[in-house]
Amino acid sequence: MTYIIGTAGHVDHGKSTLIEAITGTHPDRLREEREREMSIVLGFDSLELPDGKTISVVDVPGHRDFIENMLSGIGSIDACLLVVAADEGVMPQTREHLDILHLLEITKGVVALTKTDLVNDLEWLDLVEIEIHELLSGTALQGAPIVRVSAKKRTGLDDLLSTLATVLEDQPPRLDLGRPRLSVDRVFLMSGFGSVVTGTLLDGTFQVGDEINLLPGGIKGRIRGLQNHNQEVQEIGPGNRVAVNISGIDQGDIKRGDVVILPGTYESSRRLDVRFQYLAGLEKPIQHDQEVKLFLGADETTARVRLLGQDLLLPGSEGWLQLEIAEPVVAVRGDRYILRRPSPSETLGGGVILDPHPRRRHKRFDDQVLARLEALTGGDPGDILIQVLNREGVMFWGDLVQQSGLDQDQAAEKLRELIAGGIFLVFGKAGTKGQRVALRSVWNGLLSGLITRIDEYHRQFPLKPGMPLEELKSQSGLKDDIFREAVDQQVKAGLVAQSGPYIRRQDFQVVFSDAQEKLIENLLAQFSINPTQPPSVANCKAAVGEDLYLALVTLGRLQQISSEVVFSPEAYQKMVEKIKEKLSKEETITVAQARDMFGSSRKYMLAFLERLDAEGVTVREGDLRRLKE
Repeated sequence: MTYIIGTAGHVDHGKSTLIEAITGTHPDRLREEREREMSIVLGFDSLELPDGKTISVVDVPGHRDFIENMLSGIGSIDACLLVVAADEGVMPQTREHLDILHLLEITKGVVALTKTDLVNDLEWLDLVEIEIHELLSGTALQGAPIVRVSAKKRTGLDDLLSTLATVLEDQPPRLDLGRPRLSVDRVFLMSGFGSVVTGTLLDGTFQVGDEINLLPGGIKGRIRGLQNHNQEVQEIGPGNRVAVNISGIDQGDIKRGDVVILPGTYESSRRLDVRFQYLAGLEKPIQHDQEVKLFLGADETTARVRLLGQDLLLPGSEGWLQLEIAEPVVAVRGDRYILRRPSPSETLGGGVILDPHPRRRHKRFDDQVLARLEALTGGDPGDILIQVLNREGVMFWGDLVQQSGLDQDQAAEKLRELIAGGIFLVFGKAGTKGQRVALRSVWNGLLSGLITRIDEYHRQFPLKPGMPLEELKSQSGLKDDIFREAVDQQVKAGLVAQSGPYIRRQDFQVVFSDAQEKLIENLLAQFSINPTQPPSVANCKAAVGEDLYLALVTLGRLQQISSEVVFSPEAYQKMVEKIKEKLSKEETITVAQARDMFGSSRKYMLAFLERLDAEGVTVREGDLRRLKE
C-alpha cells in the first residue's frame, strides 16, 4: 500500500528543500517557481520509509496568494508533515494551514522543525517547540511528534522518516467500494499520448481500457494508460497517486476539479447539505445568502450559504448549511470541504458533507429538516455496515446486523439499499439465516485472487490441464459454500472451466513441444503392437517422463486403471464391449478365462476385471464375475 503525505507550513520555511533532501527530487518544477523560490502549484514525489512503506509526498504552496492551490492537494492525504522554521517559529500561514488540517480531520502528522542549523541557542529551539505544542493543543494534530532537522546539513532526516513510519503504523487502507473517482488536480498534454490528468484515486480501482466519464460535463473517454510514481501499471486501487492517460477527451475540455469516474457511478450536484464549523478568532459572523468559495477535493467554485435553523453563525460555533453552488460538483456523503471568503481572502471554516443530493431547497426553520440533518450528523448506517463488512470480508446477514450495532430494522433497510445499489452482493435467499453478504469490491478481489492462483498453477505446471479444486480451495482459505459460489460464478462468466476435480482457465490448453510429441508418438506406437498387454505404468514413465505421462492420462490419451496397468482408451473400450458380449451369453468369467480370451497376462486381466467391478459393469462372486443387473 502507498500512503500519501501532505506538507503544510508558512512560505520559505523549507518545505520543498526538505522534500528534496528526503526524496532526491525538488518539487518546484516550474521555472517561475524556481525564480521566485516558492511553490505555486502542487509538487509530487515519492520515497520508501525504513520499514518498507512507500509514500507519495504532496508538497503544497505556503504563500497566502497560493493557499487555494494547497487545498486541492491536502484533502485526500493519510498524514501531514507540518513544517516550521526554527529561526522564525510559528507564522500566520502555519496557523491557517493547521486550521485547514483540523477542519479536514487530518489526525496523523509529524512536525518538522527545519533550519535548525541557523539556530545555535538550544533554549530558543525548546521555546519554539513549546510554542508548537501550544499551537497544536485542541486541534486534530494535538500531541503530534516534533523532529528537529536540517535539510542543508542533512541532520535529523533518518529520525524524521522513522517517525513518519511510526505515525502510519495503524493507518487503515483506503476502502475499495467498487466506484472509483479521481478529482483532477493537474492536466497536461503529453506528446504522442494525449491528455493526462493526475490526482488521488478514491473508493475504487481503475484499469487500463476502462470506459470513463468526466464530470460534471459527462464527456466520455477511455483509460489509455496508468502510471504510479512513473511506473506503468495495468490497474491501480484507492489511496494512490495516479496519472491517467485519457483517450477521447481533449486537454482543453478538462479542468482542475473535474472528476474521472466509471459510467453511471456518480452524479454531479449544485446543492449540498453540510455540517459547518466556523473558525474562532474571525471578526464577522456568517450571514444567510453570503457568497463564499467552496473547496471540495481538487475543485474550487463559488457558492451561496443558506443558514438553517439560525439567523447568524458566530465565529467559533457550528451549524447546518445548505450550499447552493454556482457550478456542479461531485460529492459523496462524508467528504470534507473548506469555505473561504472571496475578498478579503481568508479561510472561514469547513466540515462534512451530509447529503450530496438534497431533493429541494430547504425551509430555513423546518424542524423536520433540522432533525434529519441531526440524524445524518450522527453517522450513516450504510457507512457503518460498509466498514464492518470490509473488515470481515464475507458475513452471514444476521452477524453483519449484530456487529454493526444498528437497530435490526434500520440495518435491514440499509442493507437492501446497498444491495439494490450494487455495493453489496448476497448469496442465498434474502433475509434468511443462511444468506451471506459481501462487499462487491471485496468479492471481486476474491475472484481475482482465485484467477491469479490458477494462472500461476498453469505457469508452474504447463503439462497439467488443470489445477486440483481441493488445492485451490486450500490456498484460498475459503469455506466450502463460499468457494463453491466463487467457482460457479467464474464458470458462468466463462473465465474458467471445470473438468471433474480439476479447474483451468477457459482458454488454457496443454501444448506439447516437437520433442515431446515425438516421445508420445513412440510410446503410443507400443500400445498398438499389443493393445491388451501394453507397457506398464512404470515403463511409460521411464519412456516419456512422469509429467508427460500424467498429462497423457489427464487428457484421456491413455487410460490408467491401476497403479501398474494402463491401456489406450480405444483398447480398453473394445475389451469392455467384448466382456459384456461374453457374459451376456455365458453368464460368468474367471481371470484365467479373460487372460486366454485377450491373449494377455494375469496381472493385466486382474486389474482390468477389478476396474469393471469398481465401475459397476461386473459383480464378483468368489473367483467368478457376472454382469451387474
